[in-house]
Amino acid sequence: MNIIKVKDRQELEKRIPTMPWYIEKFINYKLPDLSPSSLLEYVRDYEIFLSWMLAEGLSTAPSINQVPIEDLEVLHMDSVDNFRMFLAVRREHANVKTTVNRKLSALRSLFHYLSQIAEDENFYPLLKRNVMAKVEIKRSHRPKDSAAKLEGKLLQEEEIAQFIDYVQNGYEHDVASNKQAIYSYERNKIRDLCIITLILNSGLRVSEVFNLNVDDIDLKKKLTHVYRKGKNDDTFKTPVYFRQDAIEALTDYLAIRQTQYKPLKKEKALFLAIANGKKEGVRMTKRAIQELVIKYAKRFGKPYLSVHKLRHSFATDYYLQNDLYKTQEQLGHASPETTQIYAHLTDRTMSEAIDKRLES
Repeated sequence: MNIIKVKDRQELEKRIPTMPWYIEKFINYKLPDLSPSSLLEYVRDYEIFLSWMLAEGLSTAPSINQVPIEDLEVLHMDSVDNFRMFLAVRREHANVKTTVNRKLSALRSLFHYLSQIAEDENFYPLLKRNVMAKVEIKRSHRPKDSAAKLEGKLLQEEEIAQFIDYVQNGYEHDVASNKQAIYSYERNKIRDLCIITLILNSGLRVSEVFNLNVDDIDLKKKLTHVYRKGKNDDTFKTPVYFRQDAIEALTDYLAIRQTQYKPLKKEKALFLAIANGKKEGVRMTKRAIQELVIKYAKRFGKPYLSVHKLRHSFATDYYLQNDLYKTQEQLGHASPETTQIYAHLTDRTMSEAIDKRLES
């Protein structure tokens, strides 16, 4: 577990006893699914809310941890609206719209758990009335809006193969008069092709590509192990599958990794680079991975492409052949809401495909 998460877990454990019993119950319920950092944010949000209730006279409890669950049951919508206004004008916290929405979302999660999931000894809901179920939260970045911003900036089905072919065959011709570019290309062609092919056939993030080690790759099972966001403990890795098209590129790169980049025995990184004046290859930086994608993308005629847009390109193509939940799992999204962007992106793709079929 990294240092930040260790500190957040310690802070979480310190704050939980200051909360009412039903919030502690909710945090324990969420503990397997959310990181200590996320849960700590939840607790901070609940602390603000309960403190506001005490200040407004909506509870007569002597302290936050003694606010009874019954006080939540009798809250009116007017009270929720007042709390929303309270958050919006708290200058010291510079609450913007997204921050207010996040705090309200934290409350909705708590109230939903207490009214729909948690039970008392007689199997009745702990919370009999859920006022937060009436609260509409307008999200600043809806999947449809995100999809609109990406539209026209991704590689479509046939363009994925065309871009990979360009890196393998076309780029060299375009920079034939540039000796420095040709030297770098000839030296790193197999590595660069492998990186781009892998991303376009797996949807890996740049951080995940950067962190890959040689022993993370399993060519027989067509998978690699990566650290995924949102896990409680970074010491565990998650298997992520890649398509058959990535196997040849990985095989070719692994065959020359040792001789081409001459890493020290202790160097486990999959993708290597040799710095100027150095003899041994070391782990490529995230910036170097990003820059090589941009280099080829500009020559290909799509200067707006980046590692993240290659990931989006894979995801859109993958979604066309699978479903929302398989796409969510492949990409490592914590929520299916994030994955819904590809549903909107593929709407137009499917429409265009139908038109092409009708024309032929």
